[in-house]
Amino acid sequence: MSSIDDFLAMLAAERGAARNTLLAYGRDLHQADELLGGDLADASAAQLAKLGQGWSSLAPSTVARKISALRQFYGFLVDEGEREDDPTHALPRPATRRPLPKILTHAQVEALFSRAEDEATSDRPEAVRLLVMLELLYGSGLRATELVSLPLASVPRDEPFLTVTGKGGQARLVPVSRRARQALSRWLAVRPSASRYLFPSRSGHLTRIRLYQMLKELAVRADLPPEKLSPHVLRHAFATHLLEGGADLRALQTLLGHADIATTQIYTHVDAARLVKLVNERHPLAQVRRSD
Repeated sequence: MSSIDDFLAMLAAERGAARNTLLAYGRDLHQADELLGGDLADASAAQLAKLGQGWSSLAPSTVARKISALRQFYGFLVDEGEREDDPTHALPRPATRRPLPKILTHAQVEALFSRAEDEATSDRPEAVRLLVMLELLYGSGLRATELVSLPLASVPRDEPFLTVTGKGGQARLVPVSRRARQALSRWLAVRPSASRYLFPSRSGHLTRIRLYQMLKELAVRADLPPEKLSPHVLRHAFATHLLEGGADLRALQTLLGHADIATTQIYTHVDAARLVKLVNERHPLAQVRRSD
């Protein structure tokens, strides 16, 4: 095994890294290895400094991800005694600003649900399935991978919670609304039975790609721009609308399955307009000005 393979094996075994994370890190490290002529593990600081030229056409966020992979890789080599130095100080430092997540308005969410509910009145399995998935994406804030890979055993029986396995294999409980439980009951009545997955397909469970396609198609039928809708946009809408309703940031962190609250804090920027309005309407000085 190469040093890259050893590093990826460590990420999987010790940190419980998700498959997509392992694939992304593997691609980044192998591409850097090719740029350096197959000498990544023994590369010098001067060699790493040249990687910036090969990354010149990439987005800053992509470069930042590659740098993160390399820093963790060389940290691993130092910990394992395969290197005495860490050359990553020579890597470029792109200035990145995390983009604000796309969100949907309450009216857009209502339009989506109205269309999905109308289509599900026929109890056609595909329509009921889409309604359930919409309920769980927006009503429980699930990630696309978490949703499509849900085992049938995770469906709540007597408790209004769903057991979800998130990033890094971390399990968490997420609430399931009455609406979602009713939709789940309808889906279980028409769902193909010969599968351990809640949303089965011929090869196992429904894929993320198919989920994306279904949501885009629903957006078109609901007279919404399809580029505005994705599983992650619904997750962002779940978080933002909860904050608008007064949810606590720590509670939101738990619901979303974020390991670091700094990840959750992005939603405080999305909700900035509401906070400004709150200050203007509720601050004592605002009341004084009104009385004047």
